[in-house]
Amino acid sequence: MADKKAKEKDPIDIVHQNAIHVETILKEHRCQKLYKHFSINPYKKLHVLTDKPTKNTQEQIEEDPAFLKIIHGARLEPTKKYTHPQTESQEIGWISSPLIASDRSDRRLNFSRQNSEITKYMDAAWRLKEQTQNLG
Repeated sequence: MADKKAKEKDPIDIVHQNAIHVETILKEHRCQKLYKHFSINPYKKLHVLTDKPTKNTQEQIEEDPAFLKIIHGARLEPTKKYTHPQTESQEIGWISSPLIASDRSDRRLNFSRQNSEITKYMDAAWRLKEQTQNLG
């Protein structure tokens, strides 16, 4: 007998269900944000579709300078977009200009290629080896 009472459900209280529904809607409205200004994501690739070849329309579409500024700004490299590096990996190479002016006559900083007798001999030997391999 106790099992029958536990399995029997109470009748649906419409007033109670309506109160729950009203409370849910109020919570949704409190957290909901209405966006009225829409724009294209500048960080996503933009694919422009052309008109159909049989359609002959000569209408000129006015360009939006603010939109063009956003698109061109998104395509800039990070050093031109930001004043400081945004990530740890950007810190390496952020300042890419040389710290001192390069002087070709300064032997401390300029290590040009120099040939000795041994390097000249090996260079000639490698050239001879390549020529014999190409002929044979």
